[in-house]
Amino acid sequence: MLVTGLTGPTDGRKHESAHVIVCGNEKGGSGKSTTAAHIAIALQRAGHSVATIDLDGRQLTLTRYFENRRRWAAKARLSLPVPHHFHVPPAYRETVSAAESEEFRRLTEGLAEIENSHDFVVVDTPGSDTFLNRLAHRIADTLVTPMNDSFIDFDVLARVDPVTHEILETSQYAAAVREARRERRRADNSLLDWVVVRNRLSSIASRNEQKIDACLKNLSARLGFRIADGISERVIFREFFPIGLTALDDFEEHVLGTKPTLSHLAARQEIRQLIAALRLPTDVAGKRRADLRRQFAETAGRPLRLPDIFAE
Repeated sequence: MLVTGLTGPTDGRKHESAHVIVCGNEKGGSGKSTTAAHIAIALQRAGHSVATIDLDGRQLTLTRYFENRRRWAAKARLSLPVPHHFHVPPAYRETVSAAESEEFRRLTEGLAEIENSHDFVVVDTPGSDTFLNRLAHRIADTLVTPMNDSFIDFDVLARVDPVTHEILETSQYAAAVREARRERRRADNSLLDWVVVRNRLSSIASRNEQKIDACLKNLSARLGFRIADGISERVIFREFFPIGLTALDDFEEHVLGTKPTLSHLAARQEIRQLIAALRLPTDVAGKRRADLRRQFAETAGRPLRLPDIFAE
């Protein structure tokens, strides 16, 4: 269940609570919305029912993405899958607690309508520390943190020595994820699977890329996240947004509005590799991995049973 006490209507099919994928990073411009849109459409094209939530009430980039998609589909007379989507606008009240209470109500009401009628819920978050951002991290089953391949973005996770590149301390966002994991564990004994996605990778390896790679591997062992390659620096991904298309849509001229190129095909391959790296429970093996994580969480807090040889 996404939030304790929530139930929702079904569409006639038997559903467990949806698997929640949150795209989160407290830094703007890392590619959260583009990543969220591609994950959602990839899951839909694989035959899953998908809902999306935009918690960035000011920018509304994911909301605009799907609005552009519907508009382009109508103009070009295309049949394009679009997930069930809603956004949670920021609440303005006399006190912070009253505003947060209103935002919580809006989110939980929206979740109640979709959690039992969809297989996946993909959540896009703002690039700042907000109440809704923190709440989204606490209900995540899979946390996807896109970051540009630079030490500017790496600073969101940890601070490093400028000479040795040794990790000096973890940053506030990493601490927030750690706390979200603890909250989720206490709530329903679930483990949050955290994947850091490296965006804007250069096609040519550089010393900077090698240093970031080494630092990420070191930090992943400390914080317990996995690393995946995401979207490279391709103009084509920026060109997708105005017409709401993704790298997984058909690459025909009447669909794209232009002739497809090799860059389109390369972009599609990147997204397919990213989806595979996320290891989402889309098949029997994936659901088995999710069950094993849940079983591990349930037993991790129990005392070890030692043989009699260790008894006093």
